Amino acid sequence: MRKRSDNSGNGLDRDFQGHQTKVNPNVKGVGQECPTHTGNSHTGNSHTGNLHAGGISLQAVADDTNKRMGEAVEAAFLARVCKLRIPVCKPWGDSERYDFVVDWGSGFWRVQVKGGTYCERRKYQAGAGGKGKPFTKGDMDFVVVHIVPVDVWYVIPIEMAEGLVKLWFNPRSTRARFEKYREAWCLLDCPREERGRRDIPGECRSEDVKVRCAVCPLRKSKS
Repeated sequence: MRKRSDNSGNGLDRDFQGHQTKVNPNVKGVGQECPTHTGNSHTGNSHTGNLHAGGISLQAVADDTNKRMGEAVEAAFLARVCKLRIPVCKPWGDSERYDFVVDWGSGFWRVQVKGGTYCERRKYQAGAGGKGKPFTKGDMDFVVVHIVPVDVWYVIPIEMAEGLVKLWFNPRSTRARFEKYREAWCLLDCPREERGRRDIPGECRSEDVKVRCAVCPLRKSKS
């Protein structure tokens, strides 16, 4: 396996207090940010506020380097899945192409976590890393991407990223390629056969995960 170049380096400052999970990532971006996405722009994510309630304070602070930003994004992911009560563990070392292993009850998913801050024409980019090596099924089952400037998460099955070196995201467009995977944490808590046709479910994939994804039928029924 090739050692990753974007998720290693020095440790992060972490402050743990209490018994619930809170994340307050302060990540300095790498690359250009869209002027239209600075400040308190609306992205349609209704779950960010819920994440900041609780007792454990996990601080993820990163300098302007890929390594440190990768560490901060990993810390934010860990706090997020713990808040959602999704069992997760971290492999020893950083030689694998995946960053975490998630237990969905009847098996395990390998998860690669990426941060996206570089913006071009209102689209954010997340790269596979490894000097042009693409995302592959042999290395991971999911790619989870945090678009840092707008605090939006995407949970993408590897089948949708297979063979790609870069992934592009447009949080302002409901018709963008990966929008159906926005906040799709439920995918980490269900088998492949329950993902739905073309990854659009006929019923909620996991009511235990208290975040409704962009295509969840329960979200539509409440709108």
